[in-house]
Amino acid sequence: MNEKNNTDTSEVIRQLRAVPAVQQALSFLAEDNARTTTEQIALTAVPAPPFKENARAAWMAERFHALGLKSVYTDKEGNVLGLLPGKSSEQKIVVSAHLDTVFSEDTSIDPMVKDGVVYAPGIADDGRGLAVLLTLIRALITSEIKPQHTLLFVATVGEEGLGDLRGVKSLFQTRKDIGGFISIEPGTPERITATAVGSHRYRIVVKGPGGHSFGNFGTPSAIHALGRAIAKISELTVPTNPVTTFTVGTVSGGTSINSIAEHAEMGLDMRSVAQDALLELEKQALACVRQAVKEENARWKKTDLIQAEIERVGERPAGTQKETDPAVQTAVAAIRSFNLQPQLEPMSTDSNVAIHKGIPALTLSGGGRCGGMHTLAEYYDPKDAYVGAQAVLLTVLGFSGVENTVPSVLFAT
Repeated sequence: MNEKNNTDTSEVIRQLRAVPAVQQALSFLAEDNARTTTEQIALTAVPAPPFKENARAAWMAERFHALGLKSVYTDKEGNVLGLLPGKSSEQKIVVSAHLDTVFSEDTSIDPMVKDGVVYAPGIADDGRGLAVLLTLIRALITSEIKPQHTLLFVATVGEEGLGDLRGVKSLFQTRKDIGGFISIEPGTPERITATAVGSHRYRIVVKGPGGHSFGNFGTPSAIHALGRAIAKISELTVPTNPVTTFTVGTVSGGTSINSIAEHAEMGLDMRSVAQDALLELEKQALACVRQAVKEENARWKKTDLIQAEIERVGERPAGTQKETDPAVQTAVAAIRSFNLQPQLEPMSTDSNVAIHKGIPALTLSGGGRCGGMHTLAEYYDPKDAYVGAQAVLLTVLGFSGVENTVPSVLFAT
């Protein structure tokens, strides 16, 4: 990686705002707000359920082509990529948003506008992020800004739920030319995510012979064993710094009220902002499961009648960055330049992977008031939403630099 640039980030943002082409791009984003909202509604109407993002990916690929990005293609995982070339292509800056939603393919998506507010499942998360990608591309090309470092626009798959960041994981597995990463999510422009909340998720299935509650009394129960495990996990002590959490989110099993259960399972979610703390919690929680199985067998003086199958179904890496790091300070300065107060919030997003790898990365909000995320009542208010896109633009250009005009905050020229 190139030597880091010690340029003052506030000064870089001031310099960017003084560049005529950047001023033109900022004005363009404001003027483009209505068209961006129309585009956001259109793309939201294209279904993108978990693991079935193909239709929306094709829609975005067509838009990338039409807007003039170079080398547009869809990779093997399903991500859509396109380049806005800069002077240097060695340390590309990724600007991304995710294609997928949490909604199943049979969910009715019929966007409705009421009093200027748009209602539709997925209209904000991440319809807003994808729409911001498109308005940023238009603004950059229209204003003829030449970035110092090439911008790689990416619409990713698999950000939500058990998608497990599969799109961005694949991106970093296949590319070694990424020097900075910005992900765009919904929300007002003050929000910055520089701390990646990591998570490990498990499906734990306990099995046994089962039987009649009276006739086979004395046979170990899968539900009893699972109950022992849950009780043990519930008593675990976790640190508050780094913030670390756990929950048994789902439980199922059994045949009937008068049966000794032959099957029981739970979903276990563990999170932390520190990878070491997450791994320690995982170690302790899985030990609780194994000990619970032992105790249930021992209780009835049986040997290995009860067994546990432990399957990891989700893994999102954790990571932190200092508030004083150039990447974070660039976003802070950009947001403050709009007389807004930045808010640092840890989250689990596509940026997790880059942060964990030590690559400067942020998740920023695309602007616009929104709510009801992950529900059928999700909404988005486009009033003044362009301010979010403007703050993202300044941060992107701070990362990349502008050729022969403003240096990158991340790399020496």
